Amino acid sequence: MDFTPSEEQIAAQGLAARIFGDLSTHDRMVAAGSGTDAGLWKEVCVAGLPGAAEETGLLGLVLLAEEQGRTTAQVPFVASCVYGLLAVAEHGTDEQRERLLPPLRDGTAVAAGAFPAAGTVHVAAGGRPDAAAGRGVGGSPGAAADAAAHGRLNGHVPLVPWLRDATHVLVAAADRSLWIARTAGPGVVTEHVETTAPWSAGRLVLDGAPAERLGGPGAYEEVLAIARTAFAGVQAGVCAGSLARAVEHTGTREQFGRPLSTNQAVLLRAADAYMDTEAIRVTAYEAAWRHDERLPFAEQALTSAWWASEAGRRVVHAGQHLHGGTGADLDHPVHRHFLWGRQLDAHLGGSGSVLQELGELLVKEGPE
Repeated sequence: MDFTPSEEQIAAQGLAARIFGDLSTHDRMVAAGSGTDAGLWKEVCVAGLPGAAEETGLLGLVLLAEEQGRTTAQVPFVASCVYGLLAVAEHGTDEQRERLLPPLRDGTAVAAGAFPAAGTVHVAAGGRPDAAAGRGVGGSPGAAADAAAHGRLNGHVPLVPWLRDATHVLVAAADRSLWIARTAGPGVVTEHVETTAPWSAGRLVLDGAPAERLGGPGAYEEVLAIARTAFAGVQAGVCAGSLARAVEHTGTREQFGRPLSTNQAVLLRAADAYMDTEAIRVTAYEAAWRHDERLPFAEQALTSAWWASEAGRRVVHAGQHLHGGTGADLDHPVHRHFLWGRQLDAHLGGSGSVLQELGELLVKEGPE
């Protein structure tokens, strides 16, 4: 295994670090409230970061995701890359790629991902009006294939991160098939939902919503594994940002005439947080590298998700704790890292559930 980034990946990460670092200021994020910073999103897209994520592979996306997490940048970058760009690029038809990828690259289209618990969204035949009316080449194999590629979705998903920004939503049905629906289309209702982190989230209600199928068998599992890996990368950045703030605070804040960082308990807590952060990062890198090398990576994606959930929660708690009374201030920048870390823990499914799924996968596959 070689996780050394390529020159293109390093350049893209450096660009992301500059844009997120310069524009993701505390004042701007406070002004954005629970919504997206539209100005920042425009700069991200003008700089070509979504396209860079597509071109540099999943490892490149993880590197960019770290920079978003490090600054808690309030834009739907990783979500749109995972559920839009990469999903369509890897599993879309030629026609879907030609139609959907350009607006996803330039940011005029934004994708969100609705991956609900089994049984909440169901698919009925007849997504296209012409297919439902029997027009076209009736009875031909082409017409049958076209009908199978379209359906109508019914059900609801209680929470979809970044849904309020999305023009398209990638929906996982109860049978684990993937469907793309337009959020402004008929039969689609989005409702505002407040979450721990300001992710512009919403509740998705589908009532006969027309949708087109994306990919075939196995697409759901691969997109889910990619999402877990990418959001583990976000968590690595969140933890690194939280720890950097804690190091700065304990290195400059004095107690009894000396910096807090000289206390052994502080040093040990920070060291543990650093090791946890590196564990999240390296497991995300491994999963991404295996994906890019076209190797099986389901186990590695679950491993990175478990570290991001379990260790990420410890790190953001430590970051806030090391700020002492200042960390209890809800308006302090470190509190954003705490909120993002907890929200990512929930978004990844919680460490207990992820660990159970990993154990079941290992038992199913058996010893190598």
